[in-house]
Amino acid sequence: MERDRYVDFLRAWAIVLVVLGHWVITGLVRQPDGAITAPELLATVPWTQWLTLGFQIMPLFFFAGGCAAGGSWAGARERGVTVTGWVGRRAVRLLLPTGVYSGLVLVAVVVCAALGVDPVTLALVGWALAMQFWFLPVYLLVSALTPALYALHLRWGALAPAGTAGLALLVGVLDLAAGVPYVGALDYVLVWGVVYQLGFCLRGGSAGGGSRRVAVALTVGGWSAFAALVGFGPFPVSLILVTGQDPSNTNPPSAAMLAWAVGQVGACLLVAPAMRRLLERERLWRAVRATGAVSMTLYLWHMVPVLVIAAAFYLTGLAPQPAFGSAAWWGWRGPWLLVLGMVLVGVVRLLVPLERRLASLELRLASAERRSASLDRRPASQEAGGSRADAGFRRAWRLWAGLGLSVWALTYFAGHGFAYGGRFPVWGAAGLAVGTVLVLTAGGGVTGVRGRTAPGRAQGLEEAA
Repeated sequence: MERDRYVDFLRAWAIVLVVLGHWVITGLVRQPDGAITAPELLATVPWTQWLTLGFQIMPLFFFAGGCAAGGSWAGARERGVTVTGWVGRRAVRLLLPTGVYSGLVLVAVVVCAALGVDPVTLALVGWALAMQFWFLPVYLLVSALTPALYALHLRWGALAPAGTAGLALLVGVLDLAAGVPYVGALDYVLVWGVVYQLGFCLRGGSAGGGSRRVAVALTVGGWSAFAALVGFGPFPVSLILVTGQDPSNTNPPSAAMLAWAVGQVGACLLVAPAMRRLLERERLWRAVRATGAVSMTLYLWHMVPVLVIAAAFYLTGLAPQPAFGSAAWWGWRGPWLLVLGMVLVGVVRLLVPLERRLASLELRLASAERRSASLDRRPASQEAGGSRADAGFRRAWRLWAGLGLSVWALTYFAGHGFAYGGRFPVWGAAGLAVGTVLVLTAGGGVTGVRGRTAPGRAQGLEEAA
């Protein structure tokens, strides 16, 4: 099936805005004693919370992911690919680069701790390098649920995301009004699952499969509901977590976040025809493909340039220090973003050999799994009784156990960083390592008898979605 250029554009645009958004709200201040702090812009300068309406673009990842995953799983079913094989392959595409990134950061934590780096500073750096991780465990879960969600889509159509939305709202009421402990965590999967399922419903062969009337209804309805929930309800305008803000729109995702995401999906459908015409221009399409090819690298590594600039300009006192949040401070945001972009380009180029090694590893995993799948397809008379079922059970057990451990570890890092309290996260590191190994050994590289092998370069979020 031909790739939908608009879906690829949505993913590329989303990753660019994620990077820019994190850079814009990150501000460094050199204290008189030489210590570097990072005040929270959204809490210190409250009007900036309105900026999150433009930078909260994660719904596009889930929407584009649903568009792509629906077609991918439908095709995989026709080729006889198992749930374990399909889910495992997509998990590998996220866990391989994430595991390498996490491993390198954790090695750096050990080295810094051994060198006597201040625990407070180490904890701050560890948090900054994991601030983007909240997306990964949620996406892993939603992606793993694709076969079940797609079955609901085939049976109920648009009623499936509507039902999920109703359940998400019920959970929100139980969380906020009734105070039921821990129930709110379900909305991480339910709210983002609604957007993911909208990708199934509105795919129709493209991201803009729905009619203009549907797109207008989603846009107006979603954003009107958001305005009402913020203006007359209990929810804040910020679509990014602000310390001390309760309730939050992101922790867990709220009814207001759900309304904003639905409106954002509708807006994407409204502009889809015009964007598809623009994407016929090869120069723009090449830029989209180039961004998509390094999407996972950009997502994982984009806070490293902040640390480089902190060391090169702030620790040395070379960086200008206007009052935090002042007009002069905003004036320096342009050079700040430019320098960070230049450093990130250098980081991406340095990581090209690593990406190629990861792609080669994925290729070997895919080849090994195809050989295993070939053996599993032998006539029953050629194998010992029950051996095929036993092998399938073992692969499935390793996959789901590995996913569970990986989701737990990534959730821990997202909430605590890589050096909480200035200490090495033993259990988090062990959970991610064991979980990733279990997924890899479960045959996660399978794509089916005629499936694709790994790309020449790791394409990360673009392919995983």
